[in-house]
Amino acid sequence: QTQLVESGGGLVQAGGPLRLSCAASGRTLSTYAAGWFRQAPGKEREFVAAIKWTGNNAYYADSVRGRFTISRDDSWSPVYLQMNSLKPDDTAVYYCATGSPTIVTTPRGYNYWGQGTQVTVSS
Repeated sequence: QTQLVESGGGLVQAGGPLRLSCAASGRTLSTYAAGWFRQAPGKEREFVAAIKWTGNNAYYADSVRGRFTISRDDSWSPVYLQMNSLKPDDTAVYYCATGSPTIVTTPRGYNYWGQGTQVTVSS
């Protein structure tokens, strides 16, 4: 059974950095794209960033472009989300997802999800 496990969340001051990791176990997911989503209390789950399985093509939400970087060393490695210049509006539970053959920006495009990791940005 495929499992995704996120780590790296926590409390950070506005303007600071944080790095999230997403590791997969179980069935190989090496040919799937991977994405990060976030959900704040009372809001819909929203797209943050995604990367192709090759690791050389990424896409970002307008709200994080230029501040966040998604990466993976190769199709077998964990997926990372480097978050810089964090803002209080970035506070949310961040979810890793995979299982899509290509980059998509909607949650229903992904088959596998992690349990989420809390990111809290204080002002």
